[in-house]
Amino acid sequence: MKMGKKHLISLVTVLSISLSLLAGCSQQGGGTDKGESEEKGKDSLVVATMSETPTLGAYDHNSVAGDYMNKLTYSTLFRTDADLNPEPSLVDTYENTSDTEWLFHLKQGVKFHDGSELTAEDVAASITYSKTCPEVNLYNRCILTVEAVDNYTVKIVTDGPSATLLYDLCHHANAILPKKLLDSGNDFNENPIGSGPFQFVEWKRGDSVEFKAFEDYFGGAPAIKSMTWKIIPEGSSRTIALEAGEVDMIIEVEAMDVERIESSDEFTLLKHDSTNINWLMLNNEKPGLDNQNVRHAINSAINRDDIIAAALNGIATPVYSASPMGMLGSTDEGADTFDVKKAQEYMDASGVDPASVEMSIICSNDTKKRAAEVIQANLSEIGINCEIESMDLATYLSATADGNYTASIGGYSPSDMVSYLVGVYHSKSIGGANTTRLNDPEVDALIDQAAATVDPAAREVILKQATVRLNELCSQVSLYQSVLLRAYDSDLQGVAINAGGHIRFEDISWKA
Repeated sequence: MKMGKKHLISLVTVLSISLSLLAGCSQQGGGTDKGESEEKGKDSLVVATMSETPTLGAYDHNSVAGDYMNKLTYSTLFRTDADLNPEPSLVDTYENTSDTEWLFHLKQGVKFHDGSELTAEDVAASITYSKTCPEVNLYNRCILTVEAVDNYTVKIVTDGPSATLLYDLCHHANAILPKKLLDSGNDFNENPIGSGPFQFVEWKRGDSVEFKAFEDYFGGAPAIKSMTWKIIPEGSSRTIALEAGEVDMIIEVEAMDVERIESSDEFTLLKHDSTNINWLMLNNEKPGLDNQNVRHAINSAINRDDIIAAALNGIATPVYSASPMGMLGSTDEGADTFDVKKAQEYMDASGVDPASVEMSIICSNDTKKRAAEVIQANLSEIGINCEIESMDLATYLSATADGNYTASIGGYSPSDMVSYLVGVYHSKSIGGANTTRLNDPEVDALIDQAAATVDPAAREVILKQATVRLNELCSQVSLYQSVLLRAYDSDLQGVAINAGGHIRFEDISWKA
């Protein structure tokens, strides 16, 4: 039995117009022209990315930057398709034999990077171990037991009917690792051995991560034989590196450079609506921010349109609800809108002196910093003074997970609504993705009920109730839903993304 999901996600739009390349020297040094780029060979790829992964392991993070790396080196039982529905990956066939029992029959002959064969024992050992890891175990907590029935059959028993199991099995939290390496205490951050399409070669901290094609990949050897991910935090520097031929693809395109990239037929700009929702996270345990009326005042005082104009060059959609638009159960019912007068009324009703509210908005990139500057100006209108603090992604993730912050710009890329609500709002995710540290029994109960409701229509009703309650609590301030932007050399083919932002690099090649 394969479960579906309701989506309102637009099709990919690919834009490419003719004009001459912008000239100039690269801020990364040593600019090259198009001809020199081609001399690198038609089987190598250099990718520019904004943030450095906090780890190469699969179970000790919950970051998008880490997920990019994990998708290269590890495989999972399922993966998300173009519409974000789960489809078999390591699994050949499967059966839902009862409300709580699943049988998964694995593809045979799958190899790990060390040459050993992937079996059901590896699956059982991996998921069992992942369940002990607090950073990611929200993606397998519904699993009571996982066992190897034979070499190629895995039985999973859940703690009740599960609407999310197949989606969870797509997540890097359930990546399959060699049992013998898990048993020996292998450091997967230093030695990330999996069965993915690419093998790890070298990580130069602060600079780059290098991979090579895994020729025995069960999906077929990738056409790209050598791939380097260059860490370039500054947006315009990534654009310059693409123009100079130093990189072939940009993962996070600087929104202010979109027209510039579109103006050249040397490059292709790919746009895709996403499920990625971005917020102003508020630590609900901090004085002032623990007051619901103060949070509503902040929510009502913030002008989303100004944030999108200043931070994203107008390329995003404002969001007011606590849950992403276009997903099952999303609603604006009970959500605040931009209304400075109403914000002041909320502030007055709170009984809190706005000057006493301490807020330092931490940001991990330039886009977030630009958004924070707009928020800073907005909140000054109701007497709340904010500071803006920049920090690297790893430090940012640690601070927000541990609750060592007051406010921060963050985001989440869900594949389904239940997993999103569990990760962002359930009390069991405090210390993980529930960075506001919300602990509301009613919200927890509704999320748990939705997770156990297999029928989509019935689940939608419960999810809407949960969203209305979250809009009432206003634990954080939703800001906008992103448009995914990817730019790449027009001689590349096979580049495609889904609404979660995933690119299958094993499908990419250079035109002959």
